[in-house]
Amino acid sequence: MSILAESDIERFVIEMLMDMGYTYVYGPNISPGGVRPERSSFSDVVLVDRLREALEWINPQVPVEAREEAIKQLQQFVASDLISNNEAFHRMLTEGVKVNYNHNGVEKGALVQLVDFKNPQNNDFLVTNQFTIVENNVNKRPDIVIFVNGLPLVVMELKNPVNEKVRLRGAFDQVQTYMQKIQSLFVYNEFIILSDGF
Repeated sequence: MSILAESDIERFVIEMLMDMGYTYVYGPNISPGGVRPERSSFSDVVLVDRLREALEWINPQVPVEAREEAIKQLQQFVASDLISNNEAFHRMLTEGVKVNYNHNGVEKGALVQLVDFKNPQNNDFLVTNQFTIVENNVNKRPDIVIFVNGLPLVVMELKNPVNEKVRLRGAFDQVQTYMQKIQSLFVYNEFIILSDGF
């Protein structure tokens, strides 16, 4: 009888998401110093190039400078607490990012959509594992992070089902620690999934 390990659950989840059309990339490969880095620092939790590309094809009618302003707003939350920042991001995600830009000397407004909800296939779905985040000199690595258009919307924490001491409570406690130590990831978080394989 084979023993199920945490890595087996991780592999199963990744394969299931790949079968649904997600792209898989191993976290260290897109980190600084990796094979194909997609972020310049371990503190970066948004994959800006993916976001930029997605905003272009979702919002072709919006000028580049307006889309860049939306990206800037997404990276500069001003509230001092995580919940307020997460609520502000959620509004941007569901309603769009309100931006102003200058067109031929006239200030105009635009709404930049972050996700194409009407045409889901028009979005970039990425699953990654062992995605290291360093914040305030604290290094944390959630098991799985799912990005939609470069935004880390889902965090999954998996535990070994045969270890009675850690199971779901251990996953819950670990996510609570992440929320305190790497808050920047949870500004963008929409779903947290905990599993011990059952």
